[in-house]
Amino acid sequence: MALTDADVQKQIKHMMAFIEQEASEKVEEIHSKAEEEFNIEKGRLVQTQRVKIMEYYEKKEKQIEQHKKIQMSNLMNQARLKVLKARDDMIADLLHEARQRLAEIAKDPANYSILLEGMVLQGFFQLLEPKVTIRCRQQDVEMVQAAVNKVVPIYKEAVKSNIIVKIDQERFLPSEICGGVEVYNDNGKIKVSNTLENRLDLIAQQMMPEIRVNLFGANPNRKFTD
Repeated sequence: MALTDADVQKQIKHMMAFIEQEASEKVEEIHSKAEEEFNIEKGRLVQTQRVKIMEYYEKKEKQIEQHKKIQMSNLMNQARLKVLKARDDMIADLLHEARQRLAEIAKDPANYSILLEGMVLQGFFQLLEPKVTIRCRQQDVEMVQAAVNKVVPIYKEAVKSNIIVKIDQERFLPSEICGGVEVYNDNGKIKVSNTLENRLDLIAQQMMPEIRVNLFGANPNRKFTD
C-alpha cells in the first residue's frame, strides 16, 4: 500500500521531532558537562589563587616580623650605645674633676714640695742610672732643685752608688699641667713620667673596674671579677 503525501509528511515531521529531541538532550548534556567542568576548573583556580594569596601574606608577615626584630635590635643597640656613652662621659667628667683637684696640690708649696721629693726619688729608683736629667714646669725649677738636694743622699745611701742630676733648663713641661716631673737617663732614651696627670691615669686604669662598680653597680653579665 503506497503512502500518501500526508503520511510521508507526517513521518518526516515525526523524524524531525525525534532528531530535535535528541539534539536538545545532547545539547543539555553538553551544557551540563561543560558547567560541571567549568565549576571544577573554577574551584581549582580559586583554590590555587587562595593558596598563593595565603603564601604571599604569610611571607609578608614573616618579612614584617623580621623587620620588627631588626628594628628592635637596632633600637636596643642604640640605647646601649647611648648608655655606654653617658657612662664614659660621666667617668671623663670624674677624671676631669680629679685633675682640677690635683692642680690645687701645686698651689700648696709645703705639700707640693714633699710630693716632688717622692716623685724625684721614685724616678731615681726606677732608672738606677748614674746620670739623669729632670724635666719639670718652669715655675717648679727651684722646688725641684730643693727636692733633688734632699733626696740624692737618700738615694746614694740606699743603692750605695753616686748619681749626677741635671735639671733641664731649656725644655720644660707645659705650664698648664698639674705638676710633677719626668726623669730621663743620660741619653734621653729611657723616661720615667712622674707627672700628676700620669699618676692619675695609672691609678684610674688600675681602679677602673672598681670605679665602674661604685658608679653603675656590678655587671650582671660578668662571670669573672679578677
